[in-house]
Amino acid sequence: MEPEPQITSTPGEALGQSEAFLGFSESLSRVAKVDRPVLIIGERGTGKELAAARLHFLSPRWQAPLVALNCAALAPTLIEDELFGHEAGAFTGATGRRAGRFEAAHGGTLFLDEIGNIPLTAQEKILRVVEYGVFERVGGTRPVEVEVRVVAATHADLPDLARQGRFKQDLLDRLSFEVLALPPLRARGGDVLLLAHHFAARMAGQMGLSDTPSFTAQAEEALAAYFWPGNVRELKNVVERAVYRADGGSITDFDFDPFSATRKWERTHEVGRKKGEAVSGPEVVAPIPPKPEDDELSALSYKEAVAEFERRLLKSALKGARFNQRKAAEVLGLTYHQLRAQIKKHGGPQGLQ
Repeated sequence: MEPEPQITSTPGEALGQSEAFLGFSESLSRVAKVDRPVLIIGERGTGKELAAARLHFLSPRWQAPLVALNCAALAPTLIEDELFGHEAGAFTGATGRRAGRFEAAHGGTLFLDEIGNIPLTAQEKILRVVEYGVFERVGGTRPVEVEVRVVAATHADLPDLARQGRFKQDLLDRLSFEVLALPPLRARGGDVLLLAHHFAARMAGQMGLSDTPSFTAQAEEALAAYFWPGNVRELKNVVERAVYRADGGSITDFDFDPFSATRKWERTHEVGRKKGEAVSGPEVVAPIPPKPEDDELSALSYKEAVAEFERRLLKSALKGARFNQRKAAEVLGLTYHQLRAQIKKHGGPQGLQ
């Protein structure tokens, strides 16, 4: 039985007008026309598969198959079978020949997402395909020839994995003809609102609403202030949830953490149980400030120790609020602008990771 290749359609969410996104798009368009492997580096949720699809559709192979495989979704023992297929009798249950993803992508593009999860034995076979266009199916001895462009993606540090002996340096060299760094959403400035309105309009259409809910200035400010650890995928979920809950009305705020109510309920009831009090309902419970380590702070001056404690407190509050700066300010008893000033004082969001 032939495998069902994962075909990716033309990407409709590759939107952006920020300098970071336009620079990435320009580099992608340029390398798309060069028939060589490409490695896309990016955090989770940044749209690596969309970028691979755009690269494919801008290439001379655009009419040929685009086949995808998420290497993190498979057990290591199954990856070789998925990539290269197997011959009849290769293992128990292999009653017939089965083609793999490389054969399904013949003439086109094979996108290998999270390639850092591939075991070394499969890496050796991928290297042979990339260099010579030939492989053997699992349990087979007859060479199979294919003509495929490989586009790989990962959030892992592949050079570091290569230094540890967990990723083949030869394969890394072959895949990195061009390395494209997909910028995280927090580095894309005004793209947050552009994408948010796009997702809102699409969700409104799917719900059959006559109009797309508008965002208040406060809601837009909240979107711009949020750190977006889940990037575009998280933004999509946050906006779609807000449109659904607004039910046609305007959107005044966003729920960045749908589990927050559950956690507050659990914390409140736990406090009540310890005190032996009846608990009537949820309340906001501030996170416990991080305890300074005497050994770490003793070598610092007074000003340095205070600054370090401030940094830890800010980091704890932001993490507890999932980097929603308005919620973190509320927990700390600060105004939103006071919190922003403190974050800037300590090197910005990146300095508090």
